[in-house]
Amino acid sequence: MYKKILVPHAGTPVGDKALKHAVHIAKFDSSEILILHVVEALQKPPTFALSGTESKALAREFQKAAKQSVINSEKEMDKKVEHYKLQNINIRYEVVTGYADEVITRYVKNHDFDLIVMAKRRKLSGIQRLLSLGSVSRKIIEIGLCPVLLIDV
Repeated sequence: MYKKILVPHAGTPVGDKALKHAVHIAKFDSSEILILHVVEALQKPPTFALSGTESKALAREFQKAAKQSVINSEKEMDKKVEHYKLQNINIRYEVVTGYADEVITRYVKNHDFDLIVMAKRRKLSGIQRLLSLGSVSRKIIEIGLCPVLLIDV
């Protein structure tokens, strides 16, 4: 029933739980899983108060930090993928830089996923927690191109 499963994963323990759910489903349908990790694009601070040299140095630092974040994310995703490949799960990952909602939406629109399994980010407490979705999960559900399984822990 589900041949291609997308798992947006932020590198968090809740993301690991969503991945475990996807793996459980994949075992029954021989599904392919794509873990999509989005490294948040870093915003450069305003440079109007900096000299040209300071501004260039700051830009280099931001680029260096972004590259290091991608490298660290790839190492973590490698570990997850290798763990599940040992269990004969057809799984791969992609690490992309951008804004999570935009990147995930683009992937859903450009690929034929049968299911999305993702963690719901909880920011509120009490009854508001039950009634709210994070902005990323809300946008993914709203595009409505395939079923979405939200893991709320």
